[in-house]
Amino acid sequence: MTTLVFLRMVVHDHDNLFVAAEAVHALGISVLIYKLTKEKTCAGLSLKSQDLTALFLAVRLYCSFVMEFDIHTLLDSATLATTLWVIYMIRFNLKSSYMEDKDNFKIYYVVIPCVVLSLIIHPTTQHHILNRISWAFCVYLEAVSVLPQLRVMQNTKIVEPFTAHYVFALGVARFLSCAHWVLQVLDTQGRLLTALGYGLWPPMVLLSEIVQTFILADFCYYYVKSIVGGQLVLRLPSGVV
Repeated sequence: MTTLVFLRMVVHDHDNLFVAAEAVHALGISVLIYKLTKEKTCAGLSLKSQDLTALFLAVRLYCSFVMEFDIHTLLDSATLATTLWVIYMIRFNLKSSYMEDKDNFKIYYVVIPCVVLSLIIHPTTQHHILNRISWAFCVYLEAVSVLPQLRVMQNTKIVEPFTAHYVFALGVARFLSCAHWVLQVLDTQGRLLTALGYGLWPPMVLLSEIVQTFILADFCYYYVKSIVGGQLVLRLPSGVV
């Protein structure tokens, strides 16, 4: 809450927070690229999280092209391209270091509920029904796409630096995205929510942003604590993530 107040005072155009979220996500991907190319290992990374990330980015990119082409379309295109490269490296070039036994989260646990939820609760705009359902699906899937990565870290309990940097970057990106929505709602005195449509969809958008922020909040706390303590390797206590 303190950070939200600070951002509202310092950042005048809160649309910049969404761009900043995309930039931080791209920075996190850059950390992964460095890890994969320089260290020649993908240990500690979840292929399933990367698959889910590529899926929601591809759907969001489709929605951007058919609904509103803007700067976010270009940012999503770049992020999707690098995510696909990471997936290729894990599946083929560095397959021997992939911890498949630790990456045991069942992705249909999140994909199926997101599909069902998007069929029930989606935007009420004038766009084609398929596009509105797709939009809702990518919003819901983005909120939970990091869960397989958290499961890998939960199984190993020890997170090496580059993986920790990447997940922390995701946490910061999700917070900035959530801050963007919250501050926009405050700035417009709630008119933004009505502009998104009516019914349950507007609050579900906001709830999805809050959920994806708090999913990573616990990890980010221990990451900062580890950095302040001068620890190179992050050790997670029982019950975290």
